[in-house]
Amino acid sequence: MKPGSVAVVGAAETTDMGVIPDVSVIGLHADAAINAMADAGLGPGDIDGVATAGISPTEVAMYLGITPTYVDGTSVGGCSFMLHVRHAAAAINEGLASTILVTHGESGRSRVGAGRFGGSSASLGGQFEAPYGSAGPPTTFTIPWLRYAKAYGASDRDLANVAVVQREWAGENPRAKFREPITADDVLDATMIATPFTKLMCCLVTDGGGALILTAASRADDFPAKPVFILGTGESVETPIISQMADFTSSKAFRVSGAKAFAEAGIAREEVDHLMIYDAFAHLPIYGLEDLEFVGKGEAPGFIADGNTAIGGGLPLNTNGGGLSYMHSGMYGMYAIQESVRQLRGVAPAQVEGAEVSVSHGVGGMFGASGTIIFSNARPS
Repeated sequence: MKPGSVAVVGAAETTDMGVIPDVSVIGLHADAAINAMADAGLGPGDIDGVATAGISPTEVAMYLGITPTYVDGTSVGGCSFMLHVRHAAAAINEGLASTILVTHGESGRSRVGAGRFGGSSASLGGQFEAPYGSAGPPTTFTIPWLRYAKAYGASDRDLANVAVVQREWAGENPRAKFREPITADDVLDATMIATPFTKLMCCLVTDGGGALILTAASRADDFPAKPVFILGTGESVETPIISQMADFTSSKAFRVSGAKAFAEAGIAREEVDHLMIYDAFAHLPIYGLEDLEFVGKGEAPGFIADGNTAIGGGLPLNTNGGGLSYMHSGMYGMYAIQESVRQLRGVAPAQVEGAEVSVSHGVGGMFGASGTIIFSNARPS
């Protein structure tokens, strides 16, 4: 993809966030989509592409009255929306559609119209991990971190520092679920979920959604909101079961996705002003910083402890409060993208002054998949 050839011209989250007991999953998709279309000054008749995960794009198109020439139902977990943006950019450049809507909606807490939890006993995880006592992400996701901590001498306090910084950012965001300041000791003393993860190291469980509208950069001036341009994209997958990671201290999918996005964008890490790394659990920003090559192996805990990702730091990270304090309905990637767009439009609650380039990086499953999008507010030459 030519850097800057496709732009985000509409972006919005659901009207309400957090606990929404009176709106179903499809209703959340629709609410976010309607808000994004309003942001772009469009109606359903102007949309000719639909992408979504969690439910079928067929449902979304029918519900909204859209007749698309392009659909994408890619579903690889929380980073699915990064992949949707990547695929939509390719489709627009190829002429498969001109105006593509990406939607997300989940009733993660209220479970209105949501499916059941749990996987099949015939799945790989059901056959080869569940018999040994794993009970979903809060337990299984601890495994790589325990290896990382042993390899690099990291501590539980390093995880706590991530949660503390996220809460500081959330304190600047009126829409964040939790905004009260916390200390590392608060995090360490919280209810133990699965060693070493305490409750404050684990993501929220909320309701909400978001939506994006993409089109060719040549049309960007036709829309009322400030456009945000796509510089580079990447995606990859590794394994659906965490026990089969090639290296517990690093995500192969992170490395491949990130390297592809930066190569496509043609920029250096030093040119990034703002960073969003999916943080369903507190160790993910540590892996993201290292696998995206912002710091060296084993250096991310110290980088965070020194305040580099905090308010006033050189690399502002997860400025909405992240999945630990802002919101997390199940597949968080859409909310990371929304914050990247807000920052580059200059309208974020915790605005990074002069932000021109933002990276939005997501994970799917437990290091099973990854998507990376590099955005810029500079108009392509």
